[in-house]
Amino acid sequence: MQCHYCDRSADLTVEKDGVHVALCEEHFQEQLESLAASDALDEVREQLDVDRA
Repeated sequence: MQCHYCDRSADLTVEKDGVHVALCEEHFQEQLESLAASDALDEVREQLDVDRA
């Protein structure tokens, strides 16, 4: 499968409700960094009641 953002081969593929998203390592890292810098990750932690170790 091909990366959603470029023409490289995907290193990670996720499927939910029949929708597939595939990312190469570089774009996976970019998305992870973007998520970490946003408030969205804190909201998920609160919903899951996760404490940082």
